[in-house]
Amino acid sequence: MEVTFKKARLGKDSLEEQSEEEERDEGSSGQDLFGWWALPEPVLLMIFERLSVPDLLRAGRCCVRWHSIAKDDLLWRHKFQEHFKASPSIPLKPGAESWRAEYKRLSMHIPFVQAQRLEPTVENNHGHTHQVLHVSFAHNGEMFATCSKDGYVIIWNAQHPCSEKYAHNMKQFSWKYSQYSQFNQSDTLLLVSGVHFGSPQSTSGEIAVFYLGATESHLRCRVVNRPYDIFGTWFSDQYLISGDLHWLAHLVSTSVLWLNKANQEIDSEHVPIMSQLYKFYNRNASSVRAIMVARCPWLDESNDPLATIVDQESQSAVLSPPSGDQGSSSQASGNPVSHAASLRRTRSATPEENYLPDISERRSRSRLGDATIHYLEEYRRAVATLNEPNDDDDEEYDSMDVQEEYDEMENSIPKYLIFSTGSTTFTPHQIGFKRIRNVFFPKKLDPGPTLKERIAAKRAAEQQQQQTPRTDPDWWDYESVKDRFDKVDKVIDLHGHIIGMALSPDHRYLYVNTRPWPKNYVITNPLEPPPIAQEIDIHVIDLMTLKRVGNMLRAHKAYTPSAECFFIFLDVCEEYVASGAEDQHAYLWDRYYGISLAKFKHSDVVNSVAFNPRDSEMLVTTSDDYTIKVWRSRAKAKEFNIPINVSESFELKPKN
Repeated sequence: MEVTFKKARLGKDSLEEQSEEEERDEGSSGQDLFGWWALPEPVLLMIFERLSVPDLLRAGRCCVRWHSIAKDDLLWRHKFQEHFKASPSIPLKPGAESWRAEYKRLSMHIPFVQAQRLEPTVENNHGHTHQVLHVSFAHNGEMFATCSKDGYVIIWNAQHPCSEKYAHNMKQFSWKYSQYSQFNQSDTLLLVSGVHFGSPQSTSGEIAVFYLGATESHLRCRVVNRPYDIFGTWFSDQYLISGDLHWLAHLVSTSVLWLNKANQEIDSEHVPIMSQLYKFYNRNASSVRAIMVARCPWLDESNDPLATIVDQESQSAVLSPPSGDQGSSSQASGNPVSHAASLRRTRSATPEENYLPDISERRSRSRLGDATIHYLEEYRRAVATLNEPNDDDDEEYDSMDVQEEYDEMENSIPKYLIFSTGSTTFTPHQIGFKRIRNVFFPKKLDPGPTLKERIAAKRAAEQQQQQTPRTDPDWWDYESVKDRFDKVDKVIDLHGHIIGMALSPDHRYLYVNTRPWPKNYVITNPLEPPPIAQEIDIHVIDLMTLKRVGNMLRAHKAYTPSAECFFIFLDVCEEYVASGAEDQHAYLWDRYYGISLAKFKHSDVVNSVAFNPRDSEMLVTTSDDYTIKVWRSRAKAKEFNIPINVSESFELKPKN
């Protein structure tokens, strides 16, 4: 039978001029009803199950009957689980056509082929001449921006082949380097965050906003930003958030977040361009970092996870639980944390819960290190619900979009302010959440008292001080000064150094890169954080419940001093998750199944990755090797006639 099958297949291949339809008809219209094409379906399925996928596809072209049986969904489910090592307990992705279609998607439509390597050459001077720290995409998918230690921010056209569109040298503003960028919602403005020149202990930074036109780009405004790893973020299409840090006492400070107009006011000195948004209390040399704003249209008073938080969690107003026994150079690699240069590593500690409370420890341990993202069942239930058509929701979102035109502060759209922070040490190990409510930007500055009134008030204050000496607040006692600060609504401790965060496209899920601390760590000095694991863990937080719903935990064997840590950015699209890494590779996972799919090679640390939001088959990676690499799918490579260069990428399969 096997010989007969091979002859039939060879015969088919030799008749190139004969159409596939004619071949199927010939195979199915034979007079012998008991030929090879008439094998019983169970037997045929057993044979097909043992064939490789290429052979299975060839067998499906033999005749109409075999073609139909070769598309059996249970057969392809087996092939999918066998090839990608997906858990049999995970159902088909909601909205997917079939298991065969999913197999094809993960084989042909993931970014895999190196389409371009963007770096300066003899022929052109496009690209960066130093470590490339960050990449971000415009919402329309037509541009992406890269930041580098050479001081430049470069805006690129995303269409194949990618080309340089605009470049700005930030060293003219006394910047040491550019470190982060973000497009506004309309893709007309670009926020660029950078580090100022100064002493190694300096944490001063700045934000610049550039206008992006069809033919030119120019500077709109500059805003002070301290520490520099606050980064900055867009609050709405024309307003951005920056930060400042003020020390109050030894190890105690306050982080002030400012709302800024994205342009300089030139018509009147009485029109404000910035307004204070929040003021948070920091202990143990910690501070607010890596701020971002999540737009949460599903969030309302009837569906507010903060309303269910118990009273004892009010201690999160301090950005953390109290410290104590209950712990819940330009050649340097990457972009270090701002305090790392001035503060310095011991063992550390707290009772630790690296595992999700609802995933058994046994299961987590058995799969530790398999590079698979494990989700709670509620995550996949939520994904299934999100894929159900709901006309009412669409109408509601559409009405919100209409209101945006008249709502400068976008108060009609519920939002969370999200940031990393700390409590027991200065390194960021917690995620803070603040519900943004009813923000209003003043239209006119209050002129305040006249000069005469100010002089009189100053004299009165001096006289009063002579009579009763002023007593300074006890900044170490939070309870006595808490009325001076804004409350943080929720804090999640990840028990490790947070080095990157990214929101899903719908802003429902927050993905966090961490380098975990050793188990049973004990922190005795806030300036000496625990050593950190060399590998990166990923945590997934559902913003609808503010609970962790997934993680990827590595088998950590080696730990390095925390001072050697720098930012590794990740990105999330509808279908995939990608992250940089210190092992000279970027990594790709399927977002729903959690399985690892591929890794992409560089010759130094991969600092950042970004998907094209309009085309998940395009991924950009940036590295300390000075290069930007553009990866496209096999299908896109064929469409654009790109030579199939897969020597720099590798398929990954989780271990059994």
